[in-house]
Amino acid sequence: MRAVLVLYFKYFLLWDDDLATSVYHVFVALCYLTPILGAIVADSWLGKFKTIIYLSIVYAIGQVTMAVSAIHDITDTDRNGTPDDMTFHIVLSMVGLFLIALGTGGIKPCVAAFGGDQFADHQEKQRRTFFSIFYLCINGGSLLSTIITPILRAQSCGIYSQQKCYSLAFGVPAALMMVALVVFIAGSGMYYKAEPQGNIMLDVCKCIGFAVKNRYKHRNKQYPKRQHWMDWADEKYEKLLIAQIKMVLKVLFLYIPLPMFWTLFDQKGSRWTLQATNMDGNFGLLVIQPDQMQTVNPILILTLVPIMDSLVYPLIKKCGLNFTPLKRMTAGMVMAAIAFVCAAVVQLQIDKTLPIFPSASQSQLKLLNMGSDPVTVKLPGNELLVLPAAQASYEFFTFEPEIISVSMGSPEVTKNVSLVKGQRQTLLIPSNISDTWLLTDALTSKPQEGNNAIRFVNGMNSAVNVSTPGADFETIEPFYFSNYSQIKNGKASFTLQSGSQSCEYSRVFGFGSSYTFFIPNTLVFGPTCQEAVTVSEEIQPNTAHMAIQVPQYFFITVGEVMFSVTGLEFSYSQAPSNMKAVLQAGWLFTVAIGNFQVLIVAELAKIPDQWVEYILFASLLVAVCFIFSIMAHFYTYIDPTEIEAQFKKEVNEDDEDDQSRLQKAEIEMVKKDSIKSHKEDDPGKMSKM
Repeated sequence: MRAVLVLYFKYFLLWDDDLATSVYHVFVALCYLTPILGAIVADSWLGKFKTIIYLSIVYAIGQVTMAVSAIHDITDTDRNGTPDDMTFHIVLSMVGLFLIALGTGGIKPCVAAFGGDQFADHQEKQRRTFFSIFYLCINGGSLLSTIITPILRAQSCGIYSQQKCYSLAFGVPAALMMVALVVFIAGSGMYYKAEPQGNIMLDVCKCIGFAVKNRYKHRNKQYPKRQHWMDWADEKYEKLLIAQIKMVLKVLFLYIPLPMFWTLFDQKGSRWTLQATNMDGNFGLLVIQPDQMQTVNPILILTLVPIMDSLVYPLIKKCGLNFTPLKRMTAGMVMAAIAFVCAAVVQLQIDKTLPIFPSASQSQLKLLNMGSDPVTVKLPGNELLVLPAAQASYEFFTFEPEIISVSMGSPEVTKNVSLVKGQRQTLLIPSNISDTWLLTDALTSKPQEGNNAIRFVNGMNSAVNVSTPGADFETIEPFYFSNYSQIKNGKASFTLQSGSQSCEYSRVFGFGSSYTFFIPNTLVFGPTCQEAVTVSEEIQPNTAHMAIQVPQYFFITVGEVMFSVTGLEFSYSQAPSNMKAVLQAGWLFTVAIGNFQVLIVAELAKIPDQWVEYILFASLLVAVCFIFSIMAHFYTYIDPTEIEAQFKKEVNEDDEDDQSRLQKAEIEMVKKDSIKSHKEDDPGKMSKM
């Protein structure tokens, strides 16, 4: 669902790029915050099995709510294809996303752990196989979803008007989630269901809270200092628990710089997807949707993980380099920074193809000669321009004044033309330049979703009807123009009809262009009017190919393998046996914080140039990487099992000492009782007394 979410915000809810990006990352952040709640509920109250069932129901309800929110016909009373009550759709989608975040957070920490619970201690090999298949299923599902969901989104559906089918893109995952839930419940009798044993995270929080509170109470200098601030909790909690918390805090301290990696990584689903909407997705036999470019990530994951583990890391080790987990994570952060530099380079290539639209203080004007003879035009601040018959000027002319004087023809006719600030307009010049000059508005932004904006201008003396599948230009009156219609990429055929006469016109379209087609008065109807219709390109199609995004996806995926996979392995190895869930929650928390950091830049910084924003993120990650490398240099790797064993040994020795002291005391008591009894039996001593 995340594959199409940012496009749903932009094209269905009609939000701008910054707001769409911000809400997307708030949703992702919630998905990584709620696992803490899910872990507490499962361990302290419901158990893993019931938590998965109940919150999967919440998950499915959220998906259904999202599917309903994307049905435009619900509020489209005028049946023009656009919802009339957008508030209804926004509220419903936000409720749906909240339920999904709650559901995914609830089951995220439980599913893998519940699967692991099904194996006994002697089934370690089977457990490893299960986790390998589980990881494969996750990435396989990610790959399939990022291929299929955008295809579903690209379909047209609707009762009264056909629009992009976001409801289908959200509805199919909802149906599959229900099927998965039914299958999971069907196997209930075969599962081992461990009872909730209490949540270690709560114990950790209570112990830390007591240590802080106790330290604050004894902050005066008269109290002796302790080796570690957690030692202030030893009055209430066991030394073993305190030692385990110290190990966890040591790793959590290393987590402080990590959110910046996730700040960059999760933008592949937001900024990078929006970047792809301004690119050419034609790969010959295959046309890639902007949201389908995300499939490169799971494909590379499935390829790179075994290559890194079986080839790259062993080669580095053979070279005599000590490529420790923390060094791998540092290298992964560098890879992510390089990925964003690549994204900035790609953005610069895209910007070169974008037209220069007028600023708020400027106006732009294009000229179209509808006559059968060339015309000479004189514009303020420009050289004389000769417009051929039935042709438009090659470019838009930019003006600062609001009213300009335009002269043309011989004898010369001069008129004042009122322009609109911040707008593009086209001046339609009639055959008789003394007649009324008509101004039409042109587009001031790229057409959405890679579509092409097309309109026709009728230069004939009779009305013309233009039709094509998927668009309706209606009847165009003489010397007038149609509205813009959205045409998909590929070949499109248009039927031009006037009375009983008609002809066909066709053209191959790319992505994101805008054209005005002029029907001249000299048009002769026949089988085809291909040569007669003239074309004016207002916005050129996307020329930057989506393939140039592959390097940035490659580097971000290499970074993910080196950072994320290694980070989870490192956290697991450095965590005490009973606190691995605590570190897992801490790891997920860094993902949430990383997504919140995107909001700061997207909403507060408001950087006008996207490539500058990419460079900013890359620079921030390099700075954080430098800090992390220093922290990693001073980190000492530990073996938690050895430390726990030492404390358990000390506890056992203390117990033995206590037991031996108790035995000695009992012997002394027996001796004293024996001596006392002998004294009482001595009559001589009794008489002396």
